[in-house]
Amino acid sequence: MVSDATTPLPAELAQLFADGGAGRTLPVALPAGRLVRPRSPGGDPPAYWLSDQPAPATLWSRLRAAHSRSGLWPLLLEGLDSESARPWEVGEVHPQPVGQIDHHDAARFLASVWSGWVRFVEEDYEPDFVVEALAPFGRDWPGLAAPGAPVGDPDVVADQCAACLEDGQARLGLVAADRGADTLALSGWTGPGNHAETAPLAAVVRSWEDRFGVRVVRVGFATLYLSVAAPPVTAEHTLQVAAEHWAFCPDNIEQGLADTLADYARQIRGKNLWSFWWD
Repeated sequence: MVSDATTPLPAELAQLFADGGAGRTLPVALPAGRLVRPRSPGGDPPAYWLSDQPAPATLWSRLRAAHSRSGLWPLLLEGLDSESARPWEVGEVHPQPVGQIDHHDAARFLASVWSGWVRFVEEDYEPDFVVEALAPFGRDWPGLAAPGAPVGDPDVVADQCAACLEDGQARLGLVAADRGADTLALSGWTGPGNHAETAPLAAVVRSWEDRFGVRVVRVGFATLYLSVAAPPVTAEHTLQVAAEHWAFCPDNIEQGLADTLADYARQIRGKNLWSFWWD
């Protein structure tokens, strides 16, 4: 199949759009794949397109560059280690409309997680633990961090991160979305379900796109990989960003990746790739 800038969307992919993909073009040839519908009954529309085989990072990059014309944001999708068909191949997903993301404010959501965890720990554990683990902020949510200073073009950094994540395992997914953050809800991803619903987390990723040049690159059963074009580079700024990471994904710290917020901050300072894992 040969594609160019005027090639219309294939009829199959047009089904991902409420308007049938009117005016969209896809200047990139795709490998074999299929639309995936949520497994739940009810005749739901397809949530995403999925390649039959793993896809190279170079293809992800070409589709990322074509997003403005196609309206399809590419994702590198990986399955559960022990059951690789879950969640993407079997449609173990629960799509949410973009309007659900619009209902959430990133700052309010993160602040509520912070205060809720502090109350829980102080009631069931030692109050001093809160002060020590979350130093220098302790019980007080520090608010959103200031935007970072770009160290590169966000799309170029995203392509570089896609290349470094390539392992011959991830399939290519395509989601009809205006921005990468929205794919998390639109695709029906439920990986962080033991922590929070997907829509408020997508609102946080939107905020990171705006403040840190983040791009959504790879999504697993309960993992998320984001490229970062404007990472924090000072100790103080990184601590504030680490606080956001903790409220976004407590397991990054609570599951042993770091003993304290300060330890975690040292790990992400200046890094162009943020990774998250939920238990």
